[in-house]
Amino acid sequence: MSRKTLTLTTAALLASLAASAQAQTEIQWWHSMTAVNGEWVNDLAKEFNASQKDYKVVPTYKGSYDESMTGAIAAFRAGNAPHILQVFEVGTATMMASKGAIVPVGQVMKDAGVKFDPTAYVPAVAGYYTAPNGQMLSFPFNSSTTVFYFNKDAFKAAGIDTAKPPATWPEVALAAAKLKASGHKCPFTTAWQGWTQLESFSAWHNVEFATKRNGLAGMDARMVVNSPLHQRHIGNLANMAQQGLFIYKGRGNVPEASFVSGECAMITTSSGFYGNVSKNAKFAYGLAPLPYYPDVAGAPQNTVIGGASLWVLSGKKPAEYKGVAAFFKFLSNPEVQSASHKRTGYLPITMAAYQLTEKSGFYKDKPGTDVAVTQMVRKTTDKSRGIRLGNYVQIRGIEDEELEGVWAGKKTPKEALDAIVKRGNELLERFQKANKG
Repeated sequence: MSRKTLTLTTAALLASLAASAQAQTEIQWWHSMTAVNGEWVNDLAKEFNASQKDYKVVPTYKGSYDESMTGAIAAFRAGNAPHILQVFEVGTATMMASKGAIVPVGQVMKDAGVKFDPTAYVPAVAGYYTAPNGQMLSFPFNSSTTVFYFNKDAFKAAGIDTAKPPATWPEVALAAAKLKASGHKCPFTTAWQGWTQLESFSAWHNVEFATKRNGLAGMDARMVVNSPLHQRHIGNLANMAQQGLFIYKGRGNVPEASFVSGECAMITTSSGFYGNVSKNAKFAYGLAPLPYYPDVAGAPQNTVIGGASLWVLSGKKPAEYKGVAAFFKFLSNPEVQSASHKRTGYLPITMAAYQLTEKSGFYKDKPGTDVAVTQMVRKTTDKSRGIRLGNYVQIRGIEDEELEGVWAGKKTPKEALDAIVKRGNELLERFQKANKG
């Protein structure tokens, strides 16, 4: 072969490779996962990309849930939004109201010719992200719920039976007192305080958090989280704080680090915290259902969804939406779902994935890992199906601010909860007016 022929052949090969590379459609995925959960997201994208040649999912961390949502809105207005945006559950009502900015996931799957059966998903998960007309709007991804974690080594040192973790709030207070007596400086803390101590607390006790079925039945919902039961609970936590039994460690998931380090012995937080605990805790730990008040009729009921879902933004090409549909199909695979559930503690979003995990013996090998699922798969009521309110990101901020006043002894539980209702309802009214059309 002559040098000229060889050069032409090489050029043709390079051109072919370039064309092949160009043929691969990129799908931009903005997310808010960090640390071990960030590694999980990157691994999912790698696995999908390796499973086929037509599409390449590019995951990009865009800051906290608040930050990524704000950034995506700005990017959409500028015409360079991602294809997929991970949005936490409190942003659901806002995304639903942004009709021109999103494409319902049910529509994406249908247009791409991909089989999509909403009934295959865990009802409490799928129902939350479904419109009144029955169409699923976003794809359930890292769905979580609130659970109770405890340090078994600390319990043993305090003389507490690790086989019988506190099931009720009075038992939590007693365990905290024993832990403090044994020298523990942080017996109990909580992460995501508004979610765990107000939202999940309400559903778990089958009491209203807001009217209109907690917002699922209309945008004219109003908050009612200042009931006698709510006041009683926040009052009990305030008393625990004064006695050094409950130590407030900050907003969001910040308090979780104090449990992993062994500083705090008990914490209520997301089931999605499991991946961090299983990888980084240097002590024996356990998972248990959320505590409840045994004298409240109907308790415990079921907990509500947390975590986030994947929303598809509008303005993209049909070929790109086909890639999104292919990726969502991949994520729905029972094997992929089961592996993700085992790795992270997030819920298996399909019943098939739950059954596969159960058959594998995982729940027997890792006691407590099924708590999140069993709390969510119970029959729901009009008061426990979930909370879907407009301007909820800002309302969560109000909850944090007012509860911090209680823990610091600057406000009574009644004053703080009344303020949450008043300030929260002002935001709900504003949201309702802005989205009347």
